[in-house]
Amino acid sequence: MMTAIGPVHPQWNRRHALQAGGISLLGLGMNHVAALRAADAAPRQDNPPARAVIYIFLSGGLGQHDSFDLKPDAPDEIRGEFRPISTTTPGLQICEHLPRLAQRSHLWSLVRSLTHPYNEHSQGHMVMLSGRSKLPPTFSANKPTPLDWPSIAAIAGDQTVPRNNLPPAVALPERLIHRTGRVIPGQFAGVMGSRRDPWFIEAAPFNGKTYGAFPEYEFHHARGPENREGLKFQAPSLTLPEGLGRDRVDRRLDLLRHVEEQRVSLEQAAPIQQFDQYRQAAISLLSDPSVRHAFDVVNADDEVQERYGRNSFGWSLLMARRLVEAGVNLVQVNLGNNETWDTHGNAFPHLKDQLYPPTDRALSALLDDLDQRGLLDSTLIVMAGEFGRTPKTSLLPRHYAQPGRDHWGGVQSVFLAGGGVKGGRVVGSSDKQGAYPADDPQHPENLAATIYQSLGLPPTAAWKDDLGRPHHIYHGDPIEGLS
Repeated sequence: MMTAIGPVHPQWNRRHALQAGGISLLGLGMNHVAALRAADAAPRQDNPPARAVIYIFLSGGLGQHDSFDLKPDAPDEIRGEFRPISTTTPGLQICEHLPRLAQRSHLWSLVRSLTHPYNEHSQGHMVMLSGRSKLPPTFSANKPTPLDWPSIAAIAGDQTVPRNNLPPAVALPERLIHRTGRVIPGQFAGVMGSRRDPWFIEAAPFNGKTYGAFPEYEFHHARGPENREGLKFQAPSLTLPEGLGRDRVDRRLDLLRHVEEQRVSLEQAAPIQQFDQYRQAAISLLSDPSVRHAFDVVNADDEVQERYGRNSFGWSLLMARRLVEAGVNLVQVNLGNNETWDTHGNAFPHLKDQLYPPTDRALSALLDDLDQRGLLDSTLIVMAGEFGRTPKTSLLPRHYAQPGRDHWGGVQSVFLAGGGVKGGRVVGSSDKQGAYPADDPQHPENLAATIYQSLGLPPTAAWKDDLGRPHHIYHGDPIEGLS
């Protein structure tokens, strides 16, 4: 007598046989057959209420004085060249070169008092991407290590419930890699294990060959033009979890195209809890039409591209919105590789002409779209860098023609919108020089807790290592005063 895991049980119908065949096509074990067979009998479970986060990361460090915390009454070397403009919120002013955001202040709020003690890029990335102020014991500024703290994105991918068979957390449009080849730590799963890295959507995998929002707003800080061959925003290649190679998936998906009924059966059965999470994600990412649509941003309607901008910043935020709409829980958007926002020199023309126009346009379009689609209340937007910039401007004449600001972890401004955040609010303040918090200091732990809370994770949430030991994800309280 054949068992339920034998070749083909005489009582199986054609659908069950197709399901079993689909399992083998995608490299799944026969241990999934029972779960798939239960698909017909088990009631469909509704997805939990959709909660999402878009974490916009400005690698290099945004200057608080020149963006959201201007000091118009300070001396020239602190004030800088930019002037404040009023927003639609009485008493709230921001930089004159962010006019679209100023018109939408009813949708967003600011934290002007986030602080940590680090002035080095890799250290700042680690603490702001992980939400942990203390550096890991084996931290290296030159590369990620296996014992690094897990990134917020990795924790979200591990702790949140997948929706629509999609990976819970992705990062786009590329990993953060310096032009020297240094892979910046803080973006990976670290001590959780590489299998729990977020999914990286490599839509612009240039590894630091360019700055800014190419092609419209590309620039170079202190060097001449570089080799730009192949520089384009393109359909992404996905970094698949270990054990699921691209060639293997491509071969099986090619077969699936010839057995459409098997693919349909798999997609119908995929919500079963026992179905392997990574392979669910592979099915949806590589075969689902709505996901393919989310990736195809460079061919979006002219009106959409005009609103977001025909550049890497606009395409990245459009892709983030579409992925959230499709069911991804957390999207980390790296706006500018090679530490684009590291404005040591020529800061004011670079911000005014290259960095603020595409950011102002794309972020405003994202706010409008989420608001009009009824998704803003359930989608938290966070925008921050690894640190702020020094209170005083300085000139490095060997490298730059005009002044800029150096690294500064003492204080930075963080932009938040949606996800229950009330618009037009300001939490905390910096001192007269914009150097340190004057009141209500916040830390990376508080920002991370705010993200986890917005994702619906309870304060007791913990990830478990391979030995089953729990590791708490909250290391601080959510920021108060935003809701």
